[in-house]
Amino acid sequence: MSRPLLESRDLRKTYRLGRIDVPVLKGCSMHVDRGEFLAVLGSSGSGKSTLMHVLGGLDRPDRDGGEVLHDGQPLAGRSERHLNRYRARTIGFVFQFYHLLPELTVLENAMLPGLVPGGVGSGPARRRATMLLDRFGLSHRLNHRPRELSGGERQRTAIARAMANDPEVLLADEPTGNLDEHTGGEILELLSEAHRDGLTIVMVTHDHLIADRADRAIHLVDGVLDTATPAGALA
Repeated sequence: MSRPLLESRDLRKTYRLGRIDVPVLKGCSMHVDRGEFLAVLGSSGSGKSTLMHVLGGLDRPDRDGGEVLHDGQPLAGRSERHLNRYRARTIGFVFQFYHLLPELTVLENAMLPGLVPGGVGSGPARRRATMLLDRFGLSHRLNHRPRELSGGERQRTAIARAMANDPEVLLADEPTGNLDEHTGGEILELLSEAHRDGLTIVMVTHDHLIADRADRAIHLVDGVLDTATPAGALA
């Protein structure tokens, strides 16, 4: 059996709020196979976003709080340069609220990951961003600012940005949560198309119908993962 592309083992994460320790992840073990579309279901406050941040290297687990492995290799103990490259080249991030830079154009926003340390560089970044934006129906918006876009156009720009460095895994945190049902459906179809092309996707959502798009779903309840559930079998 091939090893998982991405894996967490007994993952624990606690935040300090004033004098109070707030445990968010309380022993999460999961795996994502190469080419899989995995949904992580959970209500608000269940720890879904924290799980995504730790899997993507944006945050670290507690000391002695388990580990994240990429292709069988733990992230713990890696240099900051290695983690920067992991965040830049291995992982693509999509967020509910887009996080586009308002002063940059659509093309410039989509190019950004290629320009950071560990990215593909300016020339390749421009070519790939232009290709992705054209594929997502935004070729007429390249020189527009985010404020001039609809919500769906902003999210498509954000997905193009997430895919700019041709990542192995796309982590999507409630990617339709700020959109109407029709526009959200268009975004889900775009993600499904990327998955059919071979991209591994982990998507967190509170919506069972959205999770049905995935190959498999797992349920996060109060910082703990329930048994995996085949997509389409969710009540």
